[in-house]
Amino acid sequence: MKKLLRHLLGTALAPALCGLCASIAQAHATKTVVLIVSDGLRWQEVFTGADPLLLDPKNGGSWTAQDELKRIYWRATPQERRRILLPFIWGTVAQRGQIFGNRAEGSDAHVTNKFWFSYPGYSEMSVGWADPRINSNEFGPNPNVTVFEWLDHSSDLHGHVAIYGTWQTHADIFNVKRSGLVMQVGWQSPRKSGNAARDELLAELFARTTHFDDNDASNALLQATLLDYVGTGKPRVLFVGYGETDNWAHEGRYDLVLDSAHRMDGMVEQLWNTMQSMPQYHGTTTFIITADHGRGSGPVQWKEHGVQQPGSQNIWIAVMGPDTPPLGERTHVAPVTQSQIAATIAALLDKDYRHDVPAAAEPIAALLAPAAAR
Repeated sequence: MKKLLRHLLGTALAPALCGLCASIAQAHATKTVVLIVSDGLRWQEVFTGADPLLLDPKNGGSWTAQDELKRIYWRATPQERRRILLPFIWGTVAQRGQIFGNRAEGSDAHVTNKFWFSYPGYSEMSVGWADPRINSNEFGPNPNVTVFEWLDHSSDLHGHVAIYGTWQTHADIFNVKRSGLVMQVGWQSPRKSGNAARDELLAELFARTTHFDDNDASNALLQATLLDYVGTGKPRVLFVGYGETDNWAHEGRYDLVLDSAHRMDGMVEQLWNTMQSMPQYHGTTTFIITADHGRGSGPVQWKEHGVQQPGSQNIWIAVMGPDTPPLGERTHVAPVTQSQIAATIAALLDKDYRHDVPAAAEPIAALLAPAAAR
């Protein structure tokens, strides 16, 4: 009798349980996640726009005339200045999603690694925890499996996870030899798009463009190859690393930091609009936009970052997508960390990264409300 009862109950509950499993498996509307990093872009510029101290050419090292720089980027209020600098982030992302990191408004976004520079930051955000062994930008291949490599092991995502970055070191951070991920990094010859004339032009540009840095290609060249790949490769998980905001800060050219930040914002908008115009991505794509580290403050330390430049641990995180409630600029909230990004990417795709990587920080819960629950 007990066996019969269990059988009947099991038969009756099976459809409900299957339905529950299906609802859990498809909890989020997001089908594609793009992580975008503007290297070393300070939270101060993101939330308050151009820094008046650094508009002075004595401090900012600008070649652009101060009056002209003010005409372009100076406005009466921080809200106006940030919107003129980053119109897509503030006019679209912050309106439709959320942005963390304005320390003046009780929003703390920070790294958990103790070094406060690039390789440790990229590793932390993509692995989910800070590895103290990674203490140099010349560390070599990352011994840790990133969330990108981990997701590529999924049958539904395999072959559709890609790394596009201006910095050659991204090949080590995402361990190209072990991971086998699709990669376009640094000055490597651009991947073929299938359009012979365009491929020839891009190859010519990569070959003949003067290298500002032998390890770091220009944002514009990366953008051209990235848009081609999105159209042909149909990625489901994508990393995009823009390096110019960091490069020009190290050179002490505040005018070009502002220009690079503004152009980066336009490239993010272009990528978003391109993807939203494609049926595969329309309404099912989440963008996460952030920085790998902050920088120092004041007339000198803004040029550098690391433990000798206090404030370099402070970052910002902006997110927009179908599962992220449109709460705008987050103020007076619990801190969020760079280490939470990895599990957040996986969770948006209904994958439990921490099950396999328990050392990883938990996802940012505020970004993960399923569309059906909103």
